[in-house]
Amino acid sequence: MFISLMLMFMGGLFGICMSRKHLLLTLFYLEYLILSLYFVLYFFLLWLGCEIYFVLIFLVFSVCEGALGLGVLVSMIRGHGNDLLGSLSILSW
Repeated sequence: MFISLMLMFMGGLFGICMSRKHLLLTLFYLEYLILSLYFVLYFFLLWLGCEIYFVLIFLVFSVCEGALGLGVLVSMIRGHGNDLLGSLSILSW
């Protein structure tokens, strides 16, 4: 179980490193990483026999992170016309 969760986490990190150009793909891989961390946290708290209320708080923060990421994506597409990170430049502001 632990090896599969580590492979899931490493796959998400590899995906983020390989998708540096598109913001949408980066957000997808970030959500994939959060899902793997959710599973790790859930199984760890289950193994300790603790209350699982912290998992609910973690899910609330991950939903807020996803909403902020989509807001940044929408504002970037409205401002620049695409989600390519290469189109952003300090000189173009």
